[in-house]
This record gives sequence, structure tokens and C-alpha cells, in this order.
Amino acid sequence: MKIAYLLGSLNRGGTETLLLDVFRNAEKNGLEAIGIYRKEGGLEQEFIESGVKMYRLSVGKNLITYLIQLRKLLIESETNVAHAQQPIDALYARLACFGTKIKILLTLHGYDFAEKKFSLFILRFIIKRTDVNIFVSEVQQTHYQQKYRLKCKKQKVVYNGVSFEKLNKFTPQMTLSRSMSNLRDEQSILSNTLLLGTVGNFVPGRNQMIICRFLKELKAKKVNFYCVFVGGRDKNSPHLYDDCVDFCKQNELNRNVSFIGSRNDVPAILHQLDAFLYSTDHDTFGLAVVEAMAVGIPVFVNDWEVMTEITKNGKYVTLYKSNDEVDLLQQFMVFLQNKETYKDKARAAACFVREMYSIEKHIENLKQVYIGS
Repeated sequence: MKIAYLLGSLNRGGTETLLLDVFRNAEKNGLEAIGIYRKEGGLEQEFIESGVKMYRLSVGKNLITYLIQLRKLLIESETNVAHAQQPIDALYARLACFGTKIKILLTLHGYDFAEKKFSLFILRFIIKRTDVNIFVSEVQQTHYQQKYRLKCKKQKVVYNGVSFEKLNKFTPQMTLSRSMSNLRDEQSILSNTLLLGTVGNFVPGRNQMIICRFLKELKAKKVNFYCVFVGGRDKNSPHLYDDCVDFCKQNELNRNVSFIGSRNDVPAILHQLDAFLYSTDHDTFGLAVVEAMAVGIPVFVNDWEVMTEITKNGKYVTLYKSNDEVDLLQQFMVFLQNKETYKDKARAAACFVREMYSIEKHIENLKQVYIGS
């Protein structure tokens, strides 16, 4: 069975990171795949080198030409399933595959809260015209199923997966290679300083401002800490990044905080942290949270229902009240008094997520959906 994965751009983001891990592990897990993308991006070369054949088809000014080219490529490659990662690509695939036996699948990686009218129109149209819709959490599936009155048998949940191989290259005890940054050296952080961090682009749905407010309260408690924000500034919502930077400047956190942008050495960074912080308004899964759990460090995340779901009601992390930096502070101060207990919990969390959310399990679950479609 041949699967064609349809992507938009190949910029660095959660969806692209997931698909890149799928592609790198496709062959050894019995997944025959090709990738078709419309726009270049920062991960383009890595996708090309992933082991999956990649094709770039640009829509340009002539949609009809694009659809003809897409149809020809799908037929000539003997594709059985066209798996879109965005509603617009599912629509293109449905139009291009009219009259063929190619199945159209769509994974919804986000919510529809901030979609513009045209994007919502496409979503409403295509979500009932796919062969299967895939969701990345039960909470997300329930939202869409109730809102759009979808047929239950055509909706599936497939949790995201992480390639733990890339995390296994680093351990807390090893000396980092020259190609990977030592954060304490890079940021001139003393060995007795508590090193905190968070990972995620500054995009709608995330809420790094809560972490900034928490850091202000933490400094007031005279805690010796340093926090790194890993993640890029979104050109469509630049204020999310700018507001956090301005807040930290205004509250004299410059000596305690760094905004280090998008990085390709996140696994190495995670292994160096003493604790991981995360805040979301409406994530659908939380790959960054799972990766942090997998390296065995204490994780603090707000009680958004998706985070409750993927952490087994907070069994493996510390949940704090959403949009409540004071509650986060209270939870964190308990951690500072009981570090060994929290480290034991973190080790158990690593075992849990490595079994539950591996890229191998993700691919196997996808294959079962493909077969059943």
C-alpha cells in the first residue's frame, strides 16, 4: 500500500517535525510512502534526505494545472491513500482524485478557533467529504465530532509519536559534542543556577506569557534560576513574542531569561534542563511536553484537558491551573523542597511516554487506519 503525504510548507513546526520523524522511520516500519509539498521551508533538505521520495508541486497562479499535475503524480506513483495534513490539501486531493479509487485522509493537527472565514469554509466542506479524519487526541476528536456532526465510523484518533532515537543520543552525564550547544557555557550560567526551559514557537494556542509572569514571581522569591525560551517568532502573530520580550525587560528579567529562537538541537537542550515549563491555551497534543517527559526531567504544564489526557490526569507531570502563574509558583516551590521525589516521578514518566508515544507505535496505528479506510 502506497501512501502519499501532502504538506504545505516545510518550515519547522510540530506537524513538520512529526512527519519528518515518520519519514525517517518509514522504511524500517514497513510504510511505503512519498511526500508532496507545495512550499519550501527550513526543513526542506532534511525531508529530502529522510529516505522518502519528495516531490515539490507549487500551486502558483493556475490551480487547474496544479490539480492535473497532482493527479498525474498520484496515479503514476500508484498511490492508494492521499494523506493530507491541512484541509486545503485534502480539498486539492479530493478534486485531483475524482474518479479514481484513491482514498483521501485528513489529519487535523489543530483547532478551528482562529481560522479565517475562507479557511473555515474549506474545513466545513472537506471534513465531511474525506474517507477518514484523523485526530491527535480524544479531546480534539470530541470537539470536531460534536461541532460538525461527523459520522463516528469515519473518525479515528492516532496519538502523535516521537522518534526517541534522537533523544537517546544524549544523556545528562555525557559531554555534549561540539555540534550541540552547552547552554551553561553559551549563556554563561553558573553551575549552581537552576536551569529551566520551555520549547514551542510563539504562535496562537501557546501561552508563554504565563511562564514570563511566573518567572517574575519566582525572582521575587529570591530563587537563583535561568530560563531559556526555545521557539521562533511567528510572522503572522509577532506580538506574542514581542510582548514576552517586553515583559521580561520591563520586569528586569534580562539576566534570568534568554529567547534563543528556533533550534535544531532541542534534544540536547532538554537533557540539560533541571525542569521543563509549558503553558497552552488549546494545544491538540503537545509534542514538546512528551519529548521533555521522555528525557526524564520534571515537567510543569497547565491543566488544559488535552494535557490532562496525554499525561494520564497528571500522573506523570505536575499540573497547574491554566492561566494561573500563582498556582504554578506554588507547585514549583513544592518541587524545590522535594527534588528527589519529583525526579523519581520524572523517571516513571519517561518509561510511560516511551511506550505510549513512540514513533513506531504511531506508524503502526496509522497503518491500521490506512488498511481500514
